[in-house]
Amino acid sequence: MTEPAIDFADVGNDMGDPAVVTAIKTARRVSQVNQHAAGSAANIAATPYRWREPSKIPQRPWIYGRWFLRGTVACVVAPGGVGKTTLLSGTALALAVGKPLLGKQVWGGRKKVWIWNLEDDMDELSRSIQAAALHYGIRPADIDGQLFVDSAMEGAGLCTAVEDQGQFKLLEPVYDALTAELTARKIDMLVVDPFVSSHEVEENANSKIDKIAKAWGRVAKAANCVIVLVHHTSKAGSGEVTAMSARGAVALINAARSALVINRMEPDQAERLGIPADERRRYVSVQDDKHNRAPAEKADWYRIASVDLGNGPMNGAAGDSIGVAEPWKVPDPFDDITVGDLANVQAALASGSWKEHYSASDWVGVAVADVLGLDVDSKSDKSKIRSLVKTWVSEGALKVVERKDQNRQMKKFVEVGRVVDGRSATPRQGVASQAIAPSQAGATLHPPPLRGGGVADTAMARSEVSQTIHAGVTAHDRHGDMILAPGEKENDPVPGWDDDRRPRF
Repeated sequence: MTEPAIDFADVGNDMGDPAVVTAIKTARRVSQVNQHAAGSAANIAATPYRWREPSKIPQRPWIYGRWFLRGTVACVVAPGGVGKTTLLSGTALALAVGKPLLGKQVWGGRKKVWIWNLEDDMDELSRSIQAAALHYGIRPADIDGQLFVDSAMEGAGLCTAVEDQGQFKLLEPVYDALTAELTARKIDMLVVDPFVSSHEVEENANSKIDKIAKAWGRVAKAANCVIVLVHHTSKAGSGEVTAMSARGAVALINAARSALVINRMEPDQAERLGIPADERRRYVSVQDDKHNRAPAEKADWYRIASVDLGNGPMNGAAGDSIGVAEPWKVPDPFDDITVGDLANVQAALASGSWKEHYSASDWVGVAVADVLGLDVDSKSDKSKIRSLVKTWVSEGALKVVERKDQNRQMKKFVEVGRVVDGRSATPRQGVASQAIAPSQAGATLHPPPLRGGGVADTAMARSEVSQTIHAGVTAHDRHGDMILAPGEKENDPVPGWDDDRRPRF
């Protein structure tokens, strides 16, 4: 059926005469529209790529670790009360003094930082900043001219976009003024905390939030700084915080170069690490959830220490106790394990029969616990034992075999793999479990350099020995004699190794 034709009279009846007048005033000639489109089309042209010498391409202008990059917008997403203000105060001081106070590299020396807080007053902000300065021994001269702080509670409000009678509007003069001040002061990083208080726009509207985020991006680019927008999580964001836990439109996260998320340590993880329940809330992790999501133990961890400001009454009572972030490392299960310990574990396993699964009464962990003085009924010790066994199996010091148990049922057992010579173990000292540069005391196994001319020419290849000794320990045969290549003497230097048979790389 053909739709009936309409004219301006119909429009006037439906929409009112003012709408007709507005439509007429804003209309353009068809020829003008076509001319504009033709002009745009004329500008479309593919640009051939110009080859560039890789070594001559400028490095990315990082200013703080691999978190904050000049000319970009970054987001920090965290629930309330997790320590974001504490972490940002420490970060600001680290940048201002040019030192890795929180374990992050400050690239290119001291930086100028501007914190614009829209929910705390200056007293509260000063408590956080001064506690961190007290904790790290920072003096007034160290940050003079490097740190700027404003508070909306003290009258320094900030609004970058509004909705007026349903019409969205970016306040361009505000962005221009921000760019001018950032440029004049040579600010390296501006922190806006929280983002939701810096505009008056519906925060769930993706198209509008995208425009605001892009406007902040233009400021960052023009002022050659990084803009950090601190964002709360949604009320529904229980459990682990991710970038998608941010409240409101996802457009903000999409427009950001990085999205740091802050999480408090989970109860089960604290229990595995032996951290008391009342201390768990002091441990928080930070990681970039947008670009390099990593397991919890690989994140940057911090402990919130308590610092007394010394502002108590004259009678000696304690003053305000303020949280200060300090770097913290998740304990490595191999921190206090040596080659001698591993050799003793292998000896214990060789004299018995031990199952792989931790629920068995004859679990291999029982033998490990007995050797190392650990308690299998302790969750933290049990977690450590399981990590040790898993690593030793993966590196060949132990091996899992399947055979029938005494009830003639197929079960998995853990047996000795490549043998470690306990005689070569050094005094007890901390070692890492990573498969790089093991010392003689290392309790994980790594293939040693081949001795002699080559693989086919080594005595090892012709030996009847089926097990080798690793972690910087010289190989022996089943009679305990050192295995040497033809013409090699026991004390001959080995390429790539020091004379004491420890790797140099």
